[in-house]
Amino acid sequence: MTQEEGSHGEWCNGVAKQRVAVIGSGNWGSVAAKLIASNTLRLKDFHDEVRMWVFEETLQSGEKLSHVINENNENVKYLPGVKLGKNVVADPDLEHTVNDATMLVFVIPHQFVEGVCKQLVGKVGPHVEAISLIKGMEIRKEGCLMMSSLITRILRINCCVLMGANLASEIAEEKLSEATIGYREDNKAVADKWVRLFRTPYFLVASVQDVEGIELCGTLKNIVAVAAGFVDGLDMGTNTKAAIMRIGLREMRVFSKLMFPSVQDTTFFESCGVADLIVTC
Repeated sequence: MTQEEGSHGEWCNGVAKQRVAVIGSGNWGSVAAKLIASNTLRLKDFHDEVRMWVFEETLQSGEKLSHVINENNENVKYLPGVKLGKNVVADPDLEHTVNDATMLVFVIPHQFVEGVCKQLVGKVGPHVEAISLIKGMEIRKEGCLMMSSLITRILRINCCVLMGANLASEIAEEKLSEATIGYREDNKAVADKWVRLFRTPYFLVASVQDVEGIELCGTLKNIVAVAAGFVDGLDMGTNTKAAIMRIGLREMRVFSKLMFPSVQDTTFFESCGVADLIVTC
């Protein structure tokens, strides 16, 4: 957006600064806000402030969760002991959270995506970019509906995805981790922008042109993990568990390519694929 196209806000070299909003404030949502906030402080083309939508709760103390987060710079319920960054602002008002935002990060349970998006219809412009950190999909009569597609369908905006071997608690402790961002054709520049927002010395991010493949990896690995859990529960041994994981990865690939022929084989060797399967099992 150029200065002539915008009516308010801060500018960098004649271009409006990007504003990021995180929709979700659970364990992973809080970590995502922490990562992004650490980068918006140093990236000149982004506003420092990162708004984070909080589904309001009353704590045992009687205080509102959003108030406590802003007072302590810490999500005391879902990510205790971790400072989020003073530029993270918790907001219980969904519409206010996304007001003027140009980049939306969706990180809420998959069953709430449709309802939240419907609340945002008419509240976000067509120029807004989104990314989904949500693992899961809906099964409908017409087939599998990925969360990124659901967001795009309702809000009519482009939506990338981020998946990987991402245990939120370890990333919060700044232990080395990786992730994969998926983008669609002709959206490499958008993906690169997301990479800049998420990448830190301890959180390495790569981008791949394969939204469905990356998103299906994040969904189907949970099914394999259930089988791996059975192996653990039955004390069947490490060899059996390894076999289940290998066969499971192969079946993930077969199913993904059956549903979406465009899925790339190499995607399963990214962090979103084999690495996420290992950490989940």
